[in-house]
Amino acid sequence: MIESVRSLKTINMKSNKVIENKREYKNVMAKLEVLMLKGSDNLSESEYAQIRELSLLVQQYEQKEFQVEPPSTIAGMVEWKMYQLKLRQRDLAEILGISPAKLSLIIAGKQKPDVAFLKSVHQKLDVDADFLLEHA
Repeated sequence: MIESVRSLKTINMKSNKVIENKREYKNVMAKLEVLMLKGSDNLSESEYAQIRELSLLVQQYEQKEFQVEPPSTIAGMVEWKMYQLKLRQRDLAEILGISPAKLSLIIAGKQKPDVAFLKSVHQKLDVDADFLLEHA
């Protein structure tokens, strides 16, 4: 850990810096942890700026390296949207205008989605119509 902290001092903080590999990512994360452990009341303005800059570097790296593939089924897409919107299945069923039991069956793959369901998913959850038609 001490060796990691020493190497963190050498991280170049120019705005054009990009995290190139897992080692650099771990070093930046360790530096962020050290800064965060200080607590917000004990940080200087330059440390706040450093946290912001390091966070942006981490965000760029994670978006590039940890891409989540979109779902490949209608049930998967509905569950993904439910997660994104932080909805319970019961709440999503109400939004879609169907019973919770019907939604449960569709998500579990025990019932095929009907046209009314697909239309509702397209309109209310903004799921691409082409995706729905390809996977129906």
